[in-house]
Amino acid sequence: MESFVVSALKYRPKEFSEVVGQESITKTLENAIAHNRLANALLFSGPRGVGKTTCARILAHKINEQSLGDSADNDFSFNIFELDAASNNSVDDIRSLIDQVRIPPRIGTYKVYIVDEVHMLSTPAFNAFLKTLEEPPKHAIFILATTEKHKILPTILSRCQSYDFKRIGTKDMANHLRTIAEDQNVEVEETALHMIAVKADGGLRDALSLFDRLISFGGNKLTAEDVSKHLNLLDFNSFFEITNSLLGKDTRSVLLQLNELINAGFDAQLIISGLGAHFRNLLVSQKEETIALLDSSEELVPMYQEQASRCSIEFLIQGIEIATKADAAYRAANNKRLLIELSLLQIAGFSNSTEKKKPSLIPVDAIEIKVVKEELDQSSVKEETIPIPDTTPNVSIRIEKPFLGNSVSGLSLAAIQKKKEIKQKQKEANKVAVPESNEPFTLEDIQVYYDQYVVSLEQKGKKILASNLQIATIDLIDSETLRSRVPNDTIRREIEQEKEALLVFLRKRTKNDRIQLKIEVLETEKSENLIYTPEEKLEHLISKYPAVAELKRKFSLDL
Repeated sequence: MESFVVSALKYRPKEFSEVVGQESITKTLENAIAHNRLANALLFSGPRGVGKTTCARILAHKINEQSLGDSADNDFSFNIFELDAASNNSVDDIRSLIDQVRIPPRIGTYKVYIVDEVHMLSTPAFNAFLKTLEEPPKHAIFILATTEKHKILPTILSRCQSYDFKRIGTKDMANHLRTIAEDQNVEVEETALHMIAVKADGGLRDALSLFDRLISFGGNKLTAEDVSKHLNLLDFNSFFEITNSLLGKDTRSVLLQLNELINAGFDAQLIISGLGAHFRNLLVSQKEETIALLDSSEELVPMYQEQASRCSIEFLIQGIEIATKADAAYRAANNKRLLIELSLLQIAGFSNSTEKKKPSLIPVDAIEIKVVKEELDQSSVKEETIPIPDTTPNVSIRIEKPFLGNSVSGLSLAAIQKKKEIKQKQKEANKVAVPESNEPFTLEDIQVYYDQYVVSLEQKGKKILASNLQIATIDLIDSETLRSRVPNDTIRREIEQEKEALLVFLRKRTKNDRIQLKIEVLETEKSENLIYTPEEKLEHLISKYPAVAELKRKFSLDL
């Protein structure tokens, strides 16, 4: 029995032209080889299964092929050395590698060292590698591959020419899978290929592994139903049906469809996240300019366009937002099913049709609302009637505008002054007279409200500010002015920043809008002479304790 070779190995590219979805990188590497501009240290970074190691091997063969010419007798594998940094990450492993680098190749021009998963190297191993990486022998080329570029030391990154591999697009992956299916005489539906590509999430190696598994399951024919069942993927028809129920606000059908999918073994989070992606596809399907962004097979495009024509942009955006929030909150939710059900009901609650006009609050009888401003020019007032666009044609709003005279323009002083006067009069005309409260209060009232404000600050966590306010002493200068005395200027500045908020609080409590606050620093008493020298300290002790002088004389003590 012949051993089976998995598709990932059987169809592994041997030329740059066969690499899928990395055209910019392969073109750059080909040009670098052709013009002899290849760096001694290269860094290939990107997601798993996108061709990093494959491109490294192709590059290793190409550079030696360039130096010796095309010859089937030359075994270039002797010049390619691969090191798995996940299991060989110590300093000793790197030292062994460095010892090998010194030896020139037996055949070919270059020895190529491919270090896979280089981010797994320990910090001492990285440091041991620095010097060799910076100044390698002319015959050595290092290719470092990693899926986590951010974990590599900056000193390593600065010594390498970096190539960032991107995730392979869904369409590119589906086309490659179709080519392999044709080579293996397997009949595959276009939608099935697209579902495999979506499940692989940008990794071609994962897509090929899934393809092998599904061929073992379905034989020489692979349908979208088989893929959905075997990979536990939601069929696209489920999302179309749920969306139709949401558009019709049929909450009963929505809940029943959700229950059917959950009973079939699908995770509720997968349902809501998939619905969000479906809404996104509908959104990009509404315009011809964005139809290229649709992440779907060609045969589903008409279905998306038909359903998108029945959806408003507001409905789709709200649906995406609700689905995204539910997906993020799913892990922390205690009742996960209730969270998803509530999210679907919220989406169904948004109207998809044009909103009906709100009933007018204005009576059917003709009403005139007059807005009269203080006349700036008593000579004339222009009167303008503006009809309200509503179902009641007799209703209108009449606005009286003050005539501001001839327009004023120019940069003369008189013109500028005229404009200022007009603006000032307009401001005065717009002012609404608010009665000023002026209730009498006592110092005891102020002290009570002041203490309440201090307590509120403590509850907000502003304990230092509250403490400073407690230190201050409050008294009355006159019937409207308070005085706050503080021991130093630091506390004064702190209270000064809180002054406006404190005044608003006190004015509201006392019902007096005329309260003012002055903050003063207490005058310090005459400070005592500070003691600095040993002689001064001794005199101070003797003045307080005379026995110290006798002790000094008796034992002949000196400073």
